[in-house]
Amino acid sequence: MDRDSPLKIVIDARLVSGRHGGVEQVIIGLAHGLSSLAGDEQQYLFVCYEGQTDWLEPHVSGPCTTVVTALPFKNRLAGRLPALAALRRRATSSRAGAVAPAPVPPSDGTAERLGADVVHFPRQDGYLTQIPSIFHPHDLQHVHLPDFFTVAERRHRDLWYRTLANQASLVSVTSEWGKRDLVENLGLPAGKIAVIPLAPALAAYGSPLVDAERERLLGSLGIVRPFALYPAQTWPHKNHLRLIGALRKLHDRGVIVDLMCTGAPNEHTVAVETAVGSAGLREHMRLLGYVSEHQLKALYASARCLIMPTLFEAAGGFGPVAEAFLAGVPVACSNVTSLPEQVGDAALLFDPLDEDAIAGALERLWADAGLRDELVRQGRENIRRFSWERVARTFRAHYRRLAGRPMDPDDVALLAACAEF
Repeated sequence: MDRDSPLKIVIDARLVSGRHGGVEQVIIGLAHGLSSLAGDEQQYLFVCYEGQTDWLEPHVSGPCTTVVTALPFKNRLAGRLPALAALRRRATSSRAGAVAPAPVPPSDGTAERLGADVVHFPRQDGYLTQIPSIFHPHDLQHVHLPDFFTVAERRHRDLWYRTLANQASLVSVTSEWGKRDLVENLGLPAGKIAVIPLAPALAAYGSPLVDAERERLLGSLGIVRPFALYPAQTWPHKNHLRLIGALRKLHDRGVIVDLMCTGAPNEHTVAVETAVGSAGLREHMRLLGYVSEHQLKALYASARCLIMPTLFEAAGGFGPVAEAFLAGVPVACSNVTSLPEQVGDAALLFDPLDEDAIAGALERLWADAGLRDELVRQGRENIRRFSWERVARTFRAHYRRLAGRPMDPDDVALLAACAEF
């Protein structure tokens, strides 16, 4: 590469819109931050599938642009038939013992044709390339909660994560807990891993809503009463079933809490909806599905509290908590994995395996205005540490280092800060 030419970074953002939740939000935040780097001579090329850029385009400007590639046939089918992924998963599970995981594919040549100096994989997959790369293995949940995965899925995740992490010039995580987990379970050298805490996605969604717009958006969702919020897809580790049990316990005690849950439907959604009905909570617990960014802003701006009973988080899980801190929403969350490190004293912590503990934390937040005010204050203090502009400058420093380009004093300081974790 010509060392005098602008640095070109290819960021793989090939997602099918509305189906990837936290990963979309990470990429949106990164685009927002990199777009804010005024006067930046680098070029940040976000590679997207054709017809799948609507979720990202509003956040791309300045040194950032989108580049489209063809949507693979399997993704076109999945977009038309949401149940296809579940059918494939069940079929794979039935013959899991005989199925070898598909190897990580070679690059399709897009990054090479674009003249990339560095390839950034912010998703949990990627491809083989000789270009220096950054890889985000968002979590190793399959190691800690293997029962939530088929044998084939565990083999696939292990092969792909190891291959892409070993290929990468840098592996990025968001917490010290996540770094230790990669060292212990993937055998990565600690010096190859950078702890780069992300900012809340909500910070990339523009200015706060005016009251009239907020009320209109809530009305579009049919929300007319105070509510608690849980923004998470219905994956088993998100623990919706125990949350339903906790909500039922509260209602049996006369503590009536309305709960709004967001997240794109998946193969587990029907089971959660069935459990809501069996618990007699259809009037009080609603699965809103995938909501727009403006609807999500309205939900955060109006929620009485956020409850997050997840069983496992190592990266994206801090997202809803951080968004709540930013929006001034008090939080109760699980005491697992990276969450205690990330929230400090700014949230109520509870055992997510204990329905009574979940119910107790939710009841305290719902009923105690003084506690809510104190947690809001501490949450806002906590979140001041994080911004997408800092995230972008930190990755820019790593891009320059990996490409062998000159670094300024700010780059050196940011790299040193990563190494201090």
